[in-house]
Amino acid sequence: MNTLIERLGLSALRRLDPEAAHGIALRALQSGLAAKSGPVTTPRLKTTLAGIALPNPVGLAAGFDKNATAIAPLSRAGFGFIEVGAATPLPQPGNPKPRLFRLTQDRAAINRFGFNNEGAERICARLALRGTGIPVGLNLGANKTSTDRAADFARVMEAARSHVDFATVNVSSPNTEKLRDLQGKAALAGLLEGVIEVRGTTPVFLKIAPDLTEPEIADVAEVAADAGVSAIIATNTTLDRTGLHGPHANEAGGLSGAPLFERSTRVLARLSTLTDIPLVGVGGISSAQDAYAKICAGASAVQLYTALVFGGLSLVTEIAQGLDKLLARDGFETVADAVGSKREDWL
Repeated sequence: MNTLIERLGLSALRRLDPEAAHGIALRALQSGLAAKSGPVTTPRLKTTLAGIALPNPVGLAAGFDKNATAIAPLSRAGFGFIEVGAATPLPQPGNPKPRLFRLTQDRAAINRFGFNNEGAERICARLALRGTGIPVGLNLGANKTSTDRAADFARVMEAARSHVDFATVNVSSPNTEKLRDLQGKAALAGLLEGVIEVRGTTPVFLKIAPDLTEPEIADVAEVAADAGVSAIIATNTTLDRTGLHGPHANEAGGLSGAPLFERSTRVLARLSTLTDIPLVGVGGISSAQDAYAKICAGASAVQLYTALVFGGLSLVTEIAQGLDKLLARDGFETVADAVGSKREDWL
């Protein structure tokens, strides 16, 4: 997209209610307004994640395309892989509006969506028609009113397994009451066992919160290894509100964006000392330097979302190309060579 047009578009969208602006952005993508040629790739950027070949390690985090309605245009936007959802077994409206808030001064956002989505059946039908392209994963969720949330994850996994390259167990959203309780050792082990049992050959990822204690991080690493999890995504949004500015700073929900960068990267680095499972770094990435820091802290790949609100889709290409230059500057021939090379800086 022409950068001037993109800047003007972003400026206009920021004058609107955040959730309405997000809907307009999705419709613009669906109309082809932001069409690009495909993923950024070079021999240095090509890598693998849990056995999945990626043209580059810069992915889109779940939540942007909840209902898998913009897979084709997003696959052309420069990403190396994308994750859609979260999907729950039954459609649900999510929490009452307003439920998304921009913190412009902090380059951040707070959301309390509550897994609003059209349900696994409709989402999986779209995934089944997506054709070939970059790897696509689905974030799995549980219905708010479910009496057996662990079973919900397995139900969505079973419906999606033939249509995705990976599926992510999301027990780390703070916006469904008591969902994070499923990160406890026994509960998580039982949940993962049910999902793994029905996954077929589809890799299962696990997405964790940035607010875990040291013992809890160790428990996650142990349970994930025992269950056969293929990758861990670190991290989801935080409940911490330290140092925020503006009228929305104390809104309930999960905080994402720049303030999350340090906290999530420290969890990532700590986790990388406890497991050999591949890690995906998420939280506060808004530049090539941020993506590179996550990789050097232990991530095999990264994901972003909130930074797109402020920087637009052109940021994807900028980050991927910048990452290639940083790897070359430091003498790394591949992304994999840089993984964990500076984790001690974050411990």
